[in-house]
Amino acid sequence: MELVNNIERGAFEMPVNDQLAFISYRSSGNVVTLMHTEVPQELEGQGLASAMIEKTLQYLEENNRRIIPRCSFVIAYLKRHPEWNRLLDSEAAA
Repeated sequence: MELVNNIERGAFEMPVNDQLAFISYRSSGNVVTLMHTEVPQELEGQGLASAMIEKTLQYLEENNRRIIPRCSFVIAYLKRHPEWNRLLDSEAAA
């Protein structure tokens, strides 16, 4: 599954079976605020959201970006995978 950074929509997108899962974001400088994760109902429960978050975090790290998680699913993912906390912006840690 390929992750696409749709800058115009402000979303990391993952097309799956003619459907679209995404993480919406806002970007300011090198900080990306992850706002909302959405997976089509037909694709729920298959680990797609977690895979999409993992790929998003990898992309952001490779591009020297910091994150502020506002999405509850992303926050829960970071609690289960604290190794990604290295990407947290200082504002997120406050």
